[in-house]
Amino acid sequence: MKIGFIGLGIMGESMCENIVKKHNDDVFCSDLNKAQVEKLVSLGAKGCDSNIEVAKNADVIITMVPKSEHVKAVYTELLPYINEGMICIDMSTIDPSVSVECANMIKAKGAQFADAPVVKSKPAAINGTLGVLVGCDESLYETIKPILSYMGCNVIRLGENGAGLAMKICHNTLCAEIQNGVNETLLLAKSMGISAEDFHTAVSYGGAQNFYLDAQWENIENENYTTAFSLENEHKDLGICQRLSAEQGVDMPVMQYIKQKVYDKGVDAGIGKEDWRATYKIVRGDYD
Repeated sequence: MKIGFIGLGIMGESMCENIVKKHNDDVFCSDLNKAQVEKLVSLGAKGCDSNIEVAKNADVIITMVPKSEHVKAVYTELLPYINEGMICIDMSTIDPSVSVECANMIKAKGAQFADAPVVKSKPAAINGTLGVLVGCDESLYETIKPILSYMGCNVIRLGENGAGLAMKICHNTLCAEIQNGVNETLLLAKSMGISAEDFHTAVSYGGAQNFYLDAQWENIENENYTTAFSLENEHKDLGICQRLSAEQGVDMPVMQYIKQKVYDKGVDAGIGKEDWRATYKIVRGDYD
């Protein structure tokens, strides 16, 4: 089974690399950044000059691109080359409604489609320990799970098309709410003479322990904002959550506050390319 991978960005590069290392058949790849393609070729992938070339060679197409409009553009471009029996897996984080639209478009050609966004960031992509949240037919899930397991150690099917993305948006919104709580209480603790290290240790003794603080307190303390997952990507995800919550009639005031007062502000301040933990600077008041 030949696999094609489109989109070799921060996450896609390492995800594709794991497929190349673990899959026993050809892996084709493409990206607008040709240097990224050459890097994967050096590891054993077969480089393609276009997305269409990927589609012509692959039995399974995996996409990992930034936004809804990019996913829709890629699959619209590939549609004439999608044949019956092919499998398309979009691992981007986009609007569930757009993903369902793409799924219907692909299924009309007799092919199959899954949304399979990932959780965790670059280190997990490198190590192949991502979480993968899947929305697709149950039979398709059993077929693609071994492929998804090249990239992730925790793979779960949430339901039909769009369900993986709905869960991803819930996940990332909860992460942003936890993050904001960490930022605010860490600032308060430090204002009263408690060190970041002691704050982390004390929190670990109680019910407020969380993965974000465990993983990021030292980076925050050292003002390390090197990007593993960008502020602008989380800003995009909160925007999707705004639309989803409005569509579903679910009031989410904390999400709305964080989106407007923290993430909108960070993007406006020009730090969207920095890691999402740079929100600490926004909460600290650096850009008031």
